[in-house]
Amino acid sequence: MDPLLQEKKDKLYAIIRDMGGCVVGFSGGVDSTLLFAVAAELLGDRALAVTATSETYPERELREASEFARKIGGRHRVVESEELDIPGFAENPKNRCYYCKSELFTKLRKVADEEGLPYVLDGSNLDDRGDYRPGKQAACELNVRSPLDEAGLSKDDIRALSKDMDLPTWDKPSFACLSSRFPYGTTITREKVSQVGRAEESLRELGLRTIRVRHHGDMARIELGPAEFDRVVNGLRDDVIRLVKSAGYTYVALDLQGYRTGSMNEVLEKSA
Repeated sequence: MDPLLQEKKDKLYAIIRDMGGCVVGFSGGVDSTLLFAVAAELLGDRALAVTATSETYPERELREASEFARKIGGRHRVVESEELDIPGFAENPKNRCYYCKSELFTKLRKVADEEGLPYVLDGSNLDDRGDYRPGKQAACELNVRSPLDEAGLSKDDIRALSKDMDLPTWDKPSFACLSSRFPYGTTITREKVSQVGRAEESLRELGLRTIRVRHHGDMARIELGPAEFDRVVNGLRDDVIRLVKSAGYTYVALDLQGYRTGSMNEVLEKSA
């Protein structure tokens, strides 16, 4: 292993070992899976993964999170999240994630207190500092720690460590809740979330992995990874159009810039 990566790994292990017990906000993504794997290895039953499920969290992701937790061998609980019922959330302001994370971390803190576990952890990493993350304010307010960030681990570092530890998520595409598919100021409803979810799931059934269906009224703007882009343009175009329209969209657009983290935040950069 690269000496610098080994140093970061050692720091991560030291941070978690010293905690003595924790609740991990566990989505089943690349970051939280590595975090929980290390916590379960070091702390045993004193580490608990908690997954929050809601309309904005696809059933497929919940199944994968449960499967990954079983493979890791640690304790896992599922709690209900009702972010669409949080006052202010559905209006989709630019600090929407603050409302969601505040509710989530409050629930995780309650679980931690019930279990007698001193810390609540999230999977934020070093790269997240470079994006607009209003949920970080909620983490600070509720004393949620981010050991991956504290250890200086980037996304690439996390994937490398995950591969070294034989975790199934090492090459899993990034995923964000379905609320992130809507431009700020667009009201989020259960019906719209379901529409986006149906469109994305149908595209995954075609074998596409890195995808986002961004909701712009009756138009779906699709972001794809480089490999997926070539497959769609050179063979799956008609299938994509048919499936996305069957989810309820009138127009189907392919974003030439492709998938990039936080693309809905680009409008904030222009107005800054």
